[in-house]
Amino acid sequence: MRAATQGENRRVGSAVRLCQDRLIHPGGRMDGMENLMPREKMLQYGIETLTDVELLALFLRVGTRRQDVLSYAQALLQRFGSLYALLSADKAQLIAVDGLGLAKYAQLKGIAELARRYFSSQLVEEAALVTPSMTREFLQSQLTEEEREIFMVIFLDNQNRVLKHSRLFSGTLSHVEVHPREIVREAIKVNAAAVILAHNHPSGSPEPSQADRLITERVIKCCRFMEIRVLDHLVIGRGAYVSFAERGWI
Repeated sequence: MRAATQGENRRVGSAVRLCQDRLIHPGGRMDGMENLMPREKMLQYGIETLTDVELLALFLRVGTRRQDVLSYAQALLQRFGSLYALLSADKAQLIAVDGLGLAKYAQLKGIAELARRYFSSQLVEEAALVTPSMTREFLQSQLTEEEREIFMVIFLDNQNRVLKHSRLFSGTLSHVEVHPREIVREAIKVNAAAVILAHNHPSGSPEPSQADRLITERVIKCCRFMEIRVLDHLVIGRGAYVSFAERGWI
């Protein structure tokens, strides 16, 4: 049995130190996970293991001259309170943050828009409203940040699969003019058997007005004439919503 060489001893020592630094748990994960940078952590353990701070840092990529990217991401979330509030902030609010210039402003707005478009394409690609919560999340992603009232319609076939969704009417800060016949016309074009109505309240409160209830009744009557069902009308506010179906109004 030969004696180990000096080089072999160094390699063994390095391996021992590596194992000590990265102890394997029974589940197969390592103690050192929290010390990894976001990209390395994601690649080793999956995107779902990232915290909000780490996920934000992954997109920002670099910090400022005074803060590394993780510290900067944490400072941003602490300042705005949540990812939602950060990505919903306007240009003036974001540019006012120390170290946040036009490049990072563009990155943050790009993240928000990418998420909105993802939800939009997901609804059509998957061709089904799996749950009411999925419908609500999609509509909130589309309408919450709009500064004017927008009236959307989701068109479905007789198995409640999504045929298309459209922003049919656009209005002012507090009003949108809706034409029921136009909704029916669009439904007939795609051979829709049912529709879901939705509009936003830029003021933030989702509580339906009397005008909202009246126009819903008019749309229901128009659709019923063509044997098209109105499944729901959702009013989207800031962080809240009202469902006509849940309230028993449809």
